[in-house]
Amino acid sequence: MAERERRSTPPFGGVFVARTQVLDADDVRRALWRMAHEIVERNHGLDEVVLIGLQTGGVAFAAGLAEALAKIDGEAPPRGTLDVAFHRDDIGLRPVLPSAVTDIPTDLNGQVVVLVDDVLYTGRTIRAALDAVHTYGRPRAVQL
Repeated sequence: MAERERRSTPPFGGVFVARTQVLDADDVRRALWRMAHEIVERNHGLDEVVLIGLQTGGVAFAAGLAEALAKIDGEAPPRGTLDVAFHRDDIGLRPVLPSAVTDIPTDLNGQVVVLVDDVLYTGRTIRAALDAVHTYGRPRAVQL
């Protein structure tokens, strides 16, 4: 069933070929460094910060962000992963393909949760992530 649905949705079973490059490796490194500084400045340190990478693309970005935060502040904040497949509002319109397990390393109550993803477009994944995060606790704030 899932294979048939994959073949019927764009790119129709083919391989995605990027026509343009938005950022190269150096641009991504600089952007992560800039975001890391903004996280430290906005939260006055990393004492109550938890990074949550959204499966699958956000996990790699969260790892890079944690590395940059460790260089800036001396220690990386707790980092977890979150799969939002079952929290999406379009669950009946597309196949549900859980990417990987959710791993939240610490209690989220009263923490500042920074959701990290590789694409922010319509906000549907972030809305699903907000629902999912609240099943693991009540954070003081959620930042993107």
